Amino acid sequence: MIKHPIARLLRPVRAGISKIAWHHSANAVAPELITVTSTFAEGAAIPRRHAGKGVGADVSPALHWSGVPAAAVELVLIIEDPDAPLPRPIVHGLFSGIDPSAGGIPEGALALEYSAGPGFTIGVGSFTRRGYAGPRPIPGHGPHRYIFQLFALDAPSGLGGAATLAETLAAIDGHVIARGKLTGTYERD
Repeated sequence: MIKHPIARLLRPVRAGISKIAWHHSANAVAPELITVTSTFAEGAAIPRRHAGKGVGADVSPALHWSGVPAAAVELVLIIEDPDAPLPRPIVHGLFSGIDPSAGGIPEGALALEYSAGPGFTIGVGSFTRRGYAGPRPIPGHGPHRYIFQLFALDAPSGLGGAATLAETLAAIDGHVIARGKLTGTYERD
C-alpha cells in the first residue's frame, strides 16, 4: 500500500516561488542588502522545535540580520511557504513595526502574546492565523520551503495588528529600500 497517496499525487502541485512577497513587483526592484541568519543555514532543514502545532513546539526561531541601511525606519517580516498545494503560498507569519536597529529577534518572539518593542504588530496570516505558525506540510508531499523575507522601509508602514498580506504589500509599496531572506525547509513523511 502506498503511504499518503493523495499527498504523493499532489507533489507536483505547488503555489510557486514567483508568488511570494519577495517577487511582488514593488519589492523585486529593491536591492538585496540584508543578510538574515538563524540557527539553521540557508536551505537547510528547520529544527523540529520550530515546526507547527502537533509536529513541533511551534516556537519561532531566533533571527539575526545585518546590512540594514541607515535610512531604514521600519522592518517588515513575511514568512511564506510557496510549496503548499494551493493557488497562493501559505503565510506563516506577518510582522511589522520591527525596529531596524535591533539586529534580530530572540527565539519565540513572534508569538501572538509577545511584543518585540513599541510599534511591533502582528498581522493576519493564512487561515486568519495571527502570530508565528511553524512548518506543518502535508505528510508525504515532499520538502517545503519556508522563506523568511525581511523588508527595510524608508517610511513607517502604518500597519495595524490586523493587517493582511494584501494590505501589507500595499502599505510597503514604493517604500522598500533593501531586503533580505532566509530559506529553511521542512518535510514530513
